[in-house]
Parts: sequence; structure tokens; C-alpha cells
Amino acid sequence: MTMTTASTQQTTNTAGLYYIKTHGCQMNEEDSNKMGNLLQEQCQMSPCTSVQDADLIILNTCSIREKAQEKVFSELGRWRKEIKCKDDVVIAVAGCVASQEADEIFKRAPFVKIVIGPQTIHRLGDLYRQCKSSKKRQIDVSFPAIEKFDHLPQNTESAVSSFLTIMEGCNKFCSYCIVPYTRGEEISRDFKNVIEEAKHLARTGAREIVLLGQNVNDYYGKIDETIDGNLALLIQTISQIPGIERIRFTTSHPQAFDDTLIDAYDARNTKLCNHLHLPVQSGSNRILKNMKRDYTIEKYLEIIDQLRCKRPGLPISTDIIVGFPGETEDDFQQTMALVDRVKFDSSFSFIYSPRPGTPASELVDEVPLEEKKSRLARLQTRLKYYADQIALSMVGQTVTVLVEGMSKKSNRQLSGRTENNRIVNFPGDASFLGQIVHVTITEKCQNSLRGRLVSGADQAQANHSTDRQSLAAAT
Repeated sequence: MTMTTASTQQTTNTAGLYYIKTHGCQMNEEDSNKMGNLLQEQCQMSPCTSVQDADLIILNTCSIREKAQEKVFSELGRWRKEIKCKDDVVIAVAGCVASQEADEIFKRAPFVKIVIGPQTIHRLGDLYRQCKSSKKRQIDVSFPAIEKFDHLPQNTESAVSSFLTIMEGCNKFCSYCIVPYTRGEEISRDFKNVIEEAKHLARTGAREIVLLGQNVNDYYGKIDETIDGNLALLIQTISQIPGIERIRFTTSHPQAFDDTLIDAYDARNTKLCNHLHLPVQSGSNRILKNMKRDYTIEKYLEIIDQLRCKRPGLPISTDIIVGFPGETEDDFQQTMALVDRVKFDSSFSFIYSPRPGTPASELVDEVPLEEKKSRLARLQTRLKYYADQIALSMVGQTVTVLVEGMSKKSNRQLSGRTENNRIVNFPGDASFLGQIVHVTITEKCQNSLRGRLVSGADQAQANHSTDRQSLAAAT
């Protein structure tokens, strides 16, 4: 999934303005938030919403999508034209493309002054000051383990739903993925440090915490010199923090989904959201082997079945790649059969595109583009059918919604998310912001749901299991 965001944080002590544009996953979003906090604290800078006004412009990049590098250079070229003759403006490139293409960035876009990798964003303030004083380019794309989390400032105010990165890097080396080469080897933050940050997020306004990692269920943070904590224990411990009402985690890998994590979905753990994102990538064992995913479809389905024994009807979302080199129509039909079996709540599906430097980029790809497009269209039609059926089953049900803000379309409407990550818009005022409320779903829209707030008396009587019961019945 690719997103584009601009920082909107505020501060009063100003020594220049910064602008951040973010491409990519939730981890990139969190990195951008951290860079903004750092610039405010260390450089006394304030955010702005236009590159023309900024003294420091940062493009936080992602290398997952096709032609990611070309899109970066295209964006940089547009920025160069927009800032025109402002030679004192510093343009920085951060993220995975920065890590992968550091020298090429300076060669093709010589006006870029800073290149910084995802593991060294805590050094951004120093690089910016050195750039301004020396008038020379600055670069740091090293991999200093987990050091950045000891140096990045904490939030002074947290979003209602806040990200918390618990690990970095990846050791899986899927044949199509560039992440292990751009974010480095897998390493986990110390258990106590994660818990302290979770407590801080709760004190500063977070009601939901989303635990982040490239393979988040591989988390092994040290509790002491002899004991490692895992994701299940982390979820259990965060559940006890006052103020935290919901916990999610992403992205998980089927190969690392162990029994302790399955047990975390016991119905008694009411704070772990009734939703799981578990990428499968293909329904064909042959293709999974070529992808170096290290699990079979049988293993994937075993995990789903065990989870749904713990929580009947547990909504599952996933990622699927279509047209991987060598994929036959039979392989594709196995993916379609998997969709029918699991009935995914939502999904991200894409046509395979080779990433330079990955093993899969060397494979012979004989699947015509038109066939890939046809398969993707058929797959997305099937996926949408099940997603729509689940949404329709929610109409008339009373569900719990975490109110995250006002609706984008009306300042008289609130917007929040159900446990299964569906957006719901409903009438209400700002007094409900940050609360978990009960909402009766009244309508399914194209990309969201509409509802009405349950009255005060009924709010007290409603229980947390209403939406879990309705989703269990739907699936």
C-alpha cells in the first residue's frame, strides 16, 4: 500500500520550516513523524504544507512499487522547478530508495543535499546543520542496529491511534523483496524500552497502539540478559497499560506465526483487535517456493483455522501478488480457491514487478502483461465480493468504533474504525474524540460505512463482543 502524507505538527519556536512527503508503508509514516519531532526539538523548526515555503524539504521514499526510483527522481525534478532559484533550500531524500540508490541520487539530482537511510534518521538534525554550515552534501545510509530509538525524541502529543515500531529490518529474503537490502538485518528493540514508549503514548493521548515491524511476529526483544520476550508477551503486557484500549500489529509473516501468538487471540484478550493482516502472496505452493516464502498453503490455512477456533469468524486481510514469473493459470486458480476458502475481509493485490537486485528479477518472466492484468481484475472482483459481503453483514449490527477525528466530508460527522479496520462515519461532536463508542451501522458505502451513535443509556448496556459476534456469523 502506498500513501502520501505531509507533516502537520505545530510549534512556536521557529528557526526555519520543514516539509515532509511520505511514500510507502506505516513504518515510513512513523519514520516521518519521528523526523518531524526531531527537527522541532533539535533544530527548533516548524512544519509547513508547501515546498515553496520550506527551508528543508524531505522525501521519505519506498522501494516496493514498480519504478520506485524513477518516481523519486520525477518528484525531485518537480520540486526543483517549484523552488526555482532558492539555492539555500536543502532537499533531502530518506527511506529505502535513499539506502538503495545513494550515489545515483547525487549523480542524477545534484541539487539534493542530504541522503539518509531509514536506520539513521536520528542523525538528520546533525546532517542538516552540517550541510548548512559547510555547504557540502551529507550522506548516511549505514545500518547502526537499533541505535536510532535511543536518540529520537518522544511525542509530546500522540494520535488516538499511534504507531510503535518494535523491530527493524528483515532476515526472510523473499526472492521478490528489496527490504532486507535497504533496511538491514532483523533486530528487535529491548522489551522494556517498547513498554516505556507504549506508556508514553498512552499518557499523551493514544488509545490504540499499532505495533510495527517488517516481520513483526519475529519480535524477540530482550527482557534481561538471559530472557527474550516475544510478540504475544508484548501484547499481553501492553494490554495492562491504563488508557490503551486496542492493540494491532503489522505486518506478520505466516512462517513466524507460533502457538503463543495464536493463543493471544483467546477471547479473554479483549484489547487485541478482532482483525489480522496476514500476507499470503499466492495460493500456489509452487509459486510460494519460488518466492522463498518458507511455508505452504496448508500451513497458512492451519493458522487461519486455529485462529478462528479462538475467535470464530476472525476477519483476515492479506497481500497477494499476481503474475509472479512462471505463474500458470492453474497456479492462479489455486489463489482464487484460497480466496474462496478464507473469504478475506480486505486485501492489497498487485501485479508482480521486478525489483533490481532481488533474486526474482533474474527469473524468466513469460507471463504476458495482458494476462497479468486479466488475472488481477478477476482476483480483485472476487476479493471485492467477499469484502462487500462482510460489510453488508455489518449493516444493522452495533459495533465498537474508536473515534479518531472528524469526517473529511463534514464537520458534523465523526470518523472512526471498527475492530476489523472498517471506516465508519456517523453524526456526533468533538466531545467523543478518542473514545470507543457503540455505533449501529446503517449503510454500506463504496469505501466506508455509515452509522448512528447508540444513545447514552444503550451505550452503557452494549458490550464489546457485539461486532465480534456479527462478524463470526458473517464468515
